[in-house]
Amino acid sequence: MFHVKHPARGSMRVSRETPPAGWDPWAQLDPAQREQLEHYARLLQELGRHHNLVSRETLPELHRRHLLHCLALTWRPFPPGSVVVDWGTGGGLPAVPLAIAFPEVTVHAVDAAQKKVLAVRTMARRLGLTNLHVHRARAESWEGAAHYSVSRATAPLATLWQWHHRVARPLAASPDAWPPGLLALKGGDLTDELAALERLDPHLHVRLWPLDRLLGDPLFAEKYLVHVAPEPEADASVR
Repeated sequence: MFHVKHPARGSMRVSRETPPAGWDPWAQLDPAQREQLEHYARLLQELGRHHNLVSRETLPELHRRHLLHCLALTWRPFPPGSVVVDWGTGGGLPAVPLAIAFPEVTVHAVDAAQKKVLAVRTMARRLGLTNLHVHRARAESWEGAAHYSVSRATAPLATLWQWHHRVARPLAASPDAWPPGLLALKGGDLTDELAALERLDPHLHVRLWPLDRLLGDPLFAEKYLVHVAPEPEADASVR
């Protein structure tokens, strides 16, 4: 557990949210999407043994440790027509589950490792995910643009925000959708990461949801869904 401070005037705002219990991310998927995820799981098992896409020790619990974890990002929708970039996609997590869950959203999966990029391209082709585009690039040099950035155990929050801010484009999202910004799946004590993020840009609002409550699973204790976006009045500030 880490302490969420009450912000002083002019400092970054950090909110610890309490999600409703009992939400099931699988229930919002239609049968075809659930089958695509099952197919993806089989591909991860098959290709992962040769390309180290996920830790081999976690393969027996792939659905719980990897797919369920990534589906936390579907708690709120990404608007149709929006663009999402996944920094350090590895084995396609969370890019592939998001591309399956939101077929009208364009997802870019970015990774510097050639073997992983080729594996994710193979999986995207076999899954028929025409909305998923895979790029071999370093995050700081990717030349695309996006409304949202997502990340799972890739880099500290300050680094992720720098990557996002460089490629971010404005979007008018509906109130029920995610506000444009950075969404990261994080774990452990985030005190130092939040302090570094505030030093980089104090004009941000950070919201944190505990995943053990959101997903109803004690496996995710001390893990969080983190959303970072500019404060509304700070949108035009220079960072």
